[in-house]
Amino acid sequence: MKVDAAVAIIPARYNSTRFPGKPLAEIEGKPLIEYVYRRVQKARLITGTAVATDDRRIAEAVERFGGTAIMTRNDHPSGTDRLAEAVHGISNDTLVVNVQGDEPMIDPADIDRAITAARTGSAEIVTLMTKIGTTEAADPNRVKVVTDRNGMALYFSRSKIPSKGTCFLHVGLYVYSAAFLKRFTKLERTPLEVVEGLEQLRALEQGYRIRVVEVESESWGIDTPEDLERFRENQWIKNLSS
Repeated sequence: MKVDAAVAIIPARYNSTRFPGKPLAEIEGKPLIEYVYRRVQKARLITGTAVATDDRRIAEAVERFGGTAIMTRNDHPSGTDRLAEAVHGISNDTLVVNVQGDEPMIDPADIDRAITAARTGSAEIVTLMTKIGTTEAADPNRVKVVTDRNGMALYFSRSKIPSKGTCFLHVGLYVYSAAFLKRFTKLERTPLEVVEGLEQLRALEQGYRIRVVEVESESWGIDTPEDLERFRENQWIKNLSS
């Protein structure tokens, strides 16, 4: 697959189980979703950015800072399903970058690396991984991944994966063609996906390939109010605001 267009869609919903209202959480006078949006816009290979949401409050916040919001249904079981609705009318060859709305520290250069890997057509999905620390390896909120020697994913888990230096921390960004995204959301959920609560396992169980690109990333998701406080206290905010 060789395409030029690569659009970034950031799924964002208000009623998060662990952290309701998270996209609108204010940091230095700006909503969290704005930090994510601005980082994505810095990626050189992104040709368009939008937030896909089912909540008018989030859409209005995005529009206030000059961003693009796409309203979607409120009955989607996952952010991926929300993306599939958002890209319904675009060309099947367009690359779609699924950026998690709670990762304001995602490196724009890493987004470009994922897009570059996706353009080779060696896998249906491209995602990222980085070196893992001892604390993160035991944290069920941090997803782990192991790959084969060619960089293809073997397994993702919330549990600690037995390994000798071959387990990495998954960075939750995905790149796929619009055609595959639409096809993927029509597949039935699979046993490992249900057990782990990880959608990407559906692709592996169905026989699709996931290429995992190693990057040096300090990005981490804001899953809880405690994570938000950690972010507020982090020197990262000054860098992101500049």
